[in-house]
Formats: sequence, C-alpha cells, structure tokens
Amino acid sequence: MIVRIMGEGQVKLDNAHFTELNKLDDELLAEMESGDEEGFRRTLGALLAAVRRLGTPLPDDALEPSELILPSPDATLEEVREMLSEDGLIPG
Repeated sequence: MIVRIMGEGQVKLDNAHFTELNKLDDELLAEMESGDEEGFRRTLGALLAAVRRLGTPLPDDALEPSELILPSPDATLEEVREMLSEDGLIPG
C-alpha cells in the first residue's frame, strides 16, 4: 500500500504492518475523543515514526496514487479530526 505523509512524501508499506499501525491509530482516536492534546501529539508522532520505519520511501519524482494519506507531524487535533473516517486514520 502507498501511504503519503502530508508535507513529507510517500512510502510503500506491506499490509502485514497494519496490525501495529491500527493499534496506534486506535490509541490516537481515543486521545482525540478525550481531548488529550499531549497524548495525541505523542501518539501521532509514534504513528508517523512507525510508518517511516516500516515503509520504503518512494522517490520524490514517483507518481504513485496514495491509498492512504496521513497528517503532517505538526497537524492540529482539529485538522486530524477532519481527516478521520469512522475507523480512524487507518481503515481496518
């Protein structure tokens, strides 16, 4: 799956990694619902770090369609809330 981190670029991720990413996504969703800004910041950073660590970066000139778009590390709680589906940021 091709994942874009807004403002950074794209990475290719194996579907096998989505179990780990979904745990962080669930945690992020819970922190957003409770208004835990500090927890939200920490978990968003951990989620994006995991995507970077587990994924293979695509070249900047690659024109692959992104199947999943994640917020930038400095996105606000409100900006991320607007990006959410009922499953969170990551479907599944």
